[in-house]
Amino acid sequence: MSVPQQHDRFPYSPIVDRPTLRWPNGARVAVWLIPNIEHFLFDRPSTSITAATTGLVPDVLNYAWRDYGVRVGIWRMMEVMERHGFKGTVALNADVCTHYPRIIEAGNKLGWEWMGHGINNSILINEQDEREERALIADVVGRIAQGTGTRPRGWLGPALSESVRTLDILAENGIEYVGDWTNDDQPYRMNVASGSMHSMPYSVEINDIPAMLDLKQSPADFGQMIRDQFDVLYEDGKRTGRVMSICLHPFLIGHPHRSKYLDEALKHIASRQEVWITTGSEILDAYKAGTV
Repeated sequence: MSVPQQHDRFPYSPIVDRPTLRWPNGARVAVWLIPNIEHFLFDRPSTSITAATTGLVPDVLNYAWRDYGVRVGIWRMMEVMERHGFKGTVALNADVCTHYPRIIEAGNKLGWEWMGHGINNSILINEQDEREERALIADVVGRIAQGTGTRPRGWLGPALSESVRTLDILAENGIEYVGDWTNDDQPYRMNVASGSMHSMPYSVEINDIPAMLDLKQSPADFGQMIRDQFDVLYEDGKRTGRVMSICLHPFLIGHPHRSKYLDEALKHIASRQEVWITTGSEILDAYKAGTV
C-alpha cells in the first residue's frame, strides 16, 4: 500500500487564529474520560509490566496482569468516576461484548458512551488489505451496536493505529469522530471521501500507559500531571474553549495504589465551577452546533 509523503485530511490551523469557541453554560474546559476496555489474545505479546517474560508463549505473567483490568480494575474505576460525576466514553474492543458482557451491563446503567476500538488489542489496524479492513471495521461497529444497544459514533484505533484508508471507511460506517490524531485542544473537521468526520482531542501523555510504563512516572506524578493539565487548560479556557482528555486503562490505573491518585485528580477537576464533565458525542454535538 502506497503512503503519500503528505496527507490531505485537514489544513494547518493555528489555534490563535480561530473563532472563539464557547461550551455550554460558559464552561472553559470540556473534560472527557476514556476508559480503554480491552480484550487480549492469549498467544501473543501486548502491553506488559515487565519484559522478563514477553518472549514466552503464553506469557502468563503479563497476560494475567492485563486480565486484572476486566476482573477488578474496571469496577474500582467505575466507583471512583461515579463519585465525582464522570461518565466514561469507552474505547471498546468488540471482543469485550462477547467475553465480558457484565461490563457492558454496568456501563449502560451508568450512562456511559461506547466508541469503537477495534476487534481486540492484539490486532492493530494497518497491515490489512482494503477488503480485510472494511470487513474488520464493519464487524466492530455491528458487534458493538448489538452488544451495547447503541451504534458507536466515535472511534479510537487500537494503539491509535490507522491505514491511509481508515478514516474514509469509518465515515462510511457512520463513525463521526476519531481520537487517533492527538494534535489539538479543540475538535476539528477532517476530510473524508464521503460523510463527515471530526478529530476529538485525545492524549498520549495524559494517558496512564505512556506516563507510567514508558516515562516511569509514579502514580502520584500521574495524578499531578492530570491536575496540572487541567489547571492550565482552565486558564486557557478564559479566552476560548478547550478539551481535556483523560485516557486510562483499568489494568493499570485500576490497581489500588494507582487508583488513589485518580480519585484525587477527579475530585480536583469536579471542584471547579466553569468545567463541563461530559462525553465524546456531547462535545462533538456542542462543537458542531457552534460551527459551520
